[in-house]
Parts: sequence; C-alpha cells; structure tokens
Amino acid sequence: MHSKFIAVGFLITLMLVSGFALLYYDFVSNGNQPSYSWPMYSYNLQHTGSTEGPVVNVSQLLWKYKTGAQVTSSPAIVDGVVYFGSWDNSFYAVDAKNGDLLWEFKTGGNVSSSPTVVNGVVYFGSWDDYVYALNAKNGDLIWKYKTGGSIPSSPEVVNDKIYIGSLDSKMYCLNIKNGDVVWSFKTNNAVYSSPTVFGGKVYFSSTDNYVYGLNAQDGSLLWKFQTGGTMAYAPSVVDGTVYFGCIDDYVYALNAQNGSLIWKFQTGGWIQANSAVANGEVFIGSNDNYVYALDAQSGGLIWKYKTGGVMSASVEYASGMLYFGSGDYYVYCLNATTGKVMSTFETGNTICCSSAVADGHVYIGSDDGYLYALGNNTTPISSSFELYAIVAICLIATACVAVCLFWSKFLYRSH
Repeated sequence: MHSKFIAVGFLITLMLVSGFALLYYDFVSNGNQPSYSWPMYSYNLQHTGSTEGPVVNVSQLLWKYKTGAQVTSSPAIVDGVVYFGSWDNSFYAVDAKNGDLLWEFKTGGNVSSSPTVVNGVVYFGSWDDYVYALNAKNGDLIWKYKTGGSIPSSPEVVNDKIYIGSLDSKMYCLNIKNGDVVWSFKTNNAVYSSPTVFGGKVYFSSTDNYVYGLNAQDGSLLWKFQTGGTMAYAPSVVDGTVYFGCIDDYVYALNAQNGSLIWKFQTGGWIQANSAVANGEVFIGSNDNYVYALDAQSGGLIWKYKTGGVMSASVEYASGMLYFGSGDYYVYCLNATTGKVMSTFETGNTICCSSAVADGHVYIGSDDGYLYALGNNTTPISSSFELYAIVAICLIATACVAVCLFWSKFLYRSH
C-alpha cells in the first residue's frame, strides 16, 4: 500500500511539472515573454551604454533590412519592434524577430538622429529641422516642432519634457505632449551633441568647444568647460562624473556638479563616439582605429584593441562583452576584461552607427544601407522573469514530492 501512494505522488508531481513546462513553453514560443529593451541612444538616461543579457555571437546573421541609403541612426528596441532612421529621409519600424516592415514615415531630410521610445511614442530629429513625435504602433504623426537648423542630435525624454540639440546653436526643452518650447539655451555654434539629462541637470557640448551643464528645469547655465575641440555625442554620467571623448583626441572626466577636470587621457586620434561605462571602467573608440578600456577613477589605460578602421561608432557593454562597429566594415564582440575578440561579422560598408543590444541580439546599421540583426536564433534565458519561472517550477515540483511522501507515510501508518 505504501509503495502505491509513493507511485501516485510521483505521478501527480510529474503531471504538474509537465503542465507548468508546457505553459511556460507556450509563453516563450509565442513571444509573450518579458524582454530586455533598448529604448534610447546609449541605452539609458545616463547614456552608459551598459545593460545585461546573454553573450551574443555576432557572426550569426538573423536578418537584414535594406533602406535607401546609409544607416547611422542607432536603433531603439521596444516591445519587439526596432525603430531607426536612414539617410533616405525615412524613419522605420520593423519586426525584431524577422525584419519585416511594420511602418515607414517620410520626413523632409536625412534621419541620423537616434530615436527615444517612451510610453508608446517615438521621438527623433531630422535634417529637415523638425523634431517629431510619432505613434509607436502605426507611425502616425502626433506633433512636430521646427527648430532653426538641422537635427542630428538624439532626444532624451525625462518626465514630461524632451531635450534635444539643433544646428541652430540651441539646446531645446520641449513639452512631450504638444512640442511647445519650455525653454531653449543658445550656445555660440552648432549643437551636434545629444544631451544627457540626469540628476536635474542637462549635459551636452557645442561646436564652440564648450561642454555645458544646465539646470534641467529652466535651462539656466550652471557651468561650462572648454575643451580643445567639439564633442559630437552624448556624455556619460556615472557616480557624479561626466565622461566624454572629444575631437581634440582626449577622453575627459569632469565633476558633474561644477564641471572641474578630474582627468583626461590622450588617444591617437579624434573621438567622435559615445563611451560605455561599466564596472569602474570607461570603454571608448577613437579615429586612431583603437578601442580603449580606461580606469574610470584615474583615467589609466587598462588595455586597447586595434581594429582595421576608424572608430566613429559608440561602444556598448552587455554582461562582460563589448559590441561595436568599425570603419573596416566589421561588427565586433570583445571580452570587456581582456579586449580579446570573441566574434565578428562583416557588413558591406563603413559602420558609423552605434549598436543596440536586446533580447540576446545585436542590432546595428551600416553605410551599406542595411540594418542588421545578429545573434542566435534560439530564444535565450535572457530575463530574470524567465529564470524565476524555472526556479519556481523546480520549487513547486519539490514541494509536491514532499507533500505526497508525507501523506503516503501518514496513510500507511494509519492503516
């Protein structure tokens, strides 16, 4: 009798585990599982270019989508959709799984601005002087605002405001609901730089060779720091320090509160890309063809790796790996600790577009006009939710076995 109860207990346990496994498989295979997103240029409000996720083998092509011109707009990935612009005057939304076109929106100029996707709305700028807000589901225009110059700058959205620079020499703060100007700050030359808005401050640079720190609420000047050249991309802000590279060949670290210099490191060429900051290190590329890993506290060199072309694209970090494109046409995956190459993929032209890392895949554009999706075809265990689900199934199975054994022993003794 005792052995029969044990057998029944194990049978019930097997049925429960199988049921949970089937439900989980259905949940994953239907694409409903939670996924990592990459909602803006350089991933987050601090522009650290740093996230988590599985290691991606970039040598494996999943799909590629052809536009009418080069792609330098870094993609954003939200809810299984990839958003990006092209120099063919179009902005695209494609399915992240297969690259199928979902919708296309025509502007009056090239789109090199990287989009930000927040609460179902896509924000970006164009060389036609406009800032656009589109419905993320269907690409319908919500509003647009015309500045006095072209907009290569990528927007940042904080609460109810959008911040973006323009070649009319201004940094703008707009209302996200209707595009009305909240404030604007005029520099002495064109603003290519994307802003980083964090801790109530706006950090950016102008081609007047100054890096600025503004009050995010009213646009008033808090400080400015003079470099030997312009900074074209957004600074990274981590632990009270502003990190950025400059066309004067230097990587800088400034005090975020007052703009004072903490350290600077000289590379062998112009720096026209954003840095990634993770685990106490700064990763950045230079036009001397090298990617540098620097100590975030001191600016000391940890390692450097030479590619076959200029590095005008930003480096992105994910779970101990670095992902980036180079002027040698290749996409790279490097070990962030050692600088060792883990995998590569060759596109058809120079890469000036920064990558986005989401769902165990790398998305990146090239001057050959394609947006590429690289990585494994299998669905990885890439989120804490999925890991917790598996652990929960194991715990439930263990509990069922324990309960069945207890009742089998109790019934056996009672008889």
